[in-house]
Amino acid sequence: MIRIVIAEDQKLLLGALAALIELEEDMEVVGRASNGEEAVKLVQQLEPDVCVMDIEMPGMSGLEAAEQLKNHRCKVIILTTFARSGYFERAVKAGVDGYLLKDSPSEQLAESIRLIVSGRRIYAPELIDRAYSEENPLTERESEVLELMAEGKDTKEIASELYLTTGTVRNYISVILDKLDVSNRIEAIKRFREKGWFK
Repeated sequence: MIRIVIAEDQKLLLGALAALIELEEDMEVVGRASNGEEAVKLVQQLEPDVCVMDIEMPGMSGLEAAEQLKNHRCKVIILTTFARSGYFERAVKAGVDGYLLKDSPSEQLAESIRLIVSGRRIYAPELIDRAYSEENPLTERESEVLELMAEGKDTKEIASELYLTTGTVRNYISVILDKLDVSNRIEAIKRFREKGWFK
């Protein structure tokens, strides 16, 4: 019997997923979590074979939970609506065994769980295509500047935090806007977030 923990913050979806999995004769849902923190605790307590989790959850996200469970024997499957290359790259770095999209057919989930338990890794094909075609165009330093902008810091605050002059920060910002093909800071943050490139 494949023992499964599910982490999903939308109660209706959590119930539906559990019900779907329970229909399979060789699977049982042993725990349900509504965020990453609960998922990590349940995996440590119940020692399931698989943890299926969403990414965007309150508190600890599914990706943060996956990073915490990296060396655990439990297989981690991300099941999300978001086909974002940044999320996918981070999930792969965290060593997840599967990355599936919520709009795939339900029988595909059960089949993927079986394959992953047998040692395979399963990633949604459209993610693999996108991951290779679209990489974060910003350098590490430019990404740092953008992350501080996203935290609401102004040019002067960014300069003092990164030990740069305000002129250098302004240059970085204009390069960022140019590379992301946007006209202002808000659009840059939005574009970067949509792509899932924030760390």
